[in-house]
Amino acid sequence: MTDLPFPKSLPDFQRIFPNDAACAKYLENIRWREGFRCACGWSGEPYRFSSRPGVLRCRACKTDARLTAGTVMQDTHTPLSVWFWGAYLLTSMTPGMSAVQFQRQLGLTRYETAFQLLHKLRAGMVRPNRDRIGGKFPVEVDETWMGGQTRGEGKGTHHKTCVAGAVEIRQRKPKEDAGDKHSKAIPRRGGRYAGRLRLSVIPNRGAKTLTRFVSDSVEDRTMVVTDGWGAYDGLGEMGFEHLPVAERGEARIAEEYLPLIHLVFSNLKAWILGVHHGVDPQHLQAYCNEFTFRFNRRFYPFNSFRSLLGLAGSLESHTYEELYSGECKHSCASTG
Repeated sequence: MTDLPFPKSLPDFQRIFPNDAACAKYLENIRWREGFRCACGWSGEPYRFSSRPGVLRCRACKTDARLTAGTVMQDTHTPLSVWFWGAYLLTSMTPGMSAVQFQRQLGLTRYETAFQLLHKLRAGMVRPNRDRIGGKFPVEVDETWMGGQTRGEGKGTHHKTCVAGAVEIRQRKPKEDAGDKHSKAIPRRGGRYAGRLRLSVIPNRGAKTLTRFVSDSVEDRTMVVTDGWGAYDGLGEMGFEHLPVAERGEARIAEEYLPLIHLVFSNLKAWILGVHHGVDPQHLQAYCNEFTFRFNRRFYPFNSFRSLLGLAGSLESHTYEELYSGECKHSCASTG
């Protein structure tokens, strides 16, 4: 059952996961691919409870095994089918959805419940043992300010949050001549396109902060392209092949050397403004996680639903207070 096809529509989803029992069976097969095995060593068919499909009881030691233990669904009072339906909505809708839309679609009575489910699913988008990007692919690195305009406080970046980003530069393979003599379009950006992405909310634009972000996100000895900001000067000494580019406010230079990361930042801001109408700084990292998850899987949309459920099975649960206070912060560099 772990190899189920991706539900391409609502009827497909309802057929594969018609009730809580089907969702529990899916989680059981993820946890015990070879069949149920208790911590005491006994294996076989456990006791099952029709009223509690997420609980299995060992026939030897009578210990209960909870299928949601150690996942983002731990200690939940929300039915498993609601979690699965929420995960499907979150991964199948390309732009995502706000907590208000999420509450309406799932038929939840409280906004706080929808908010908590959304943020816990976003926590499931973060891979604990992530790998760094780059290696054989060059990487563009830059930072941007997130937040609304400020009035009456002069020029500057008042009340804004800084986000650092790194994205792989990949090259499209030239297409074979298909005999179409009318197609003379020049590939955009010389055939370059964005590979994997890493985003992280950072406290400042200092050298220590930015070089640490690069070292945590990018493989050693990777070619790193940045602007001329002096905080990046130490990358060469750290073992990276550093290419600083002085833009001097010229759009032509930015489009030539740093087009992909600028496009990423533009899409990130448009997504947050268009879908969520702005977010609080304390929750910005969680939304960056979601954006990174979607971006890194944009070529493989059918894998997102299964990836989200698989990732969620290896993370710890967080309380509503932690999520709402912003204490539950995951590094965006860990996503996808």
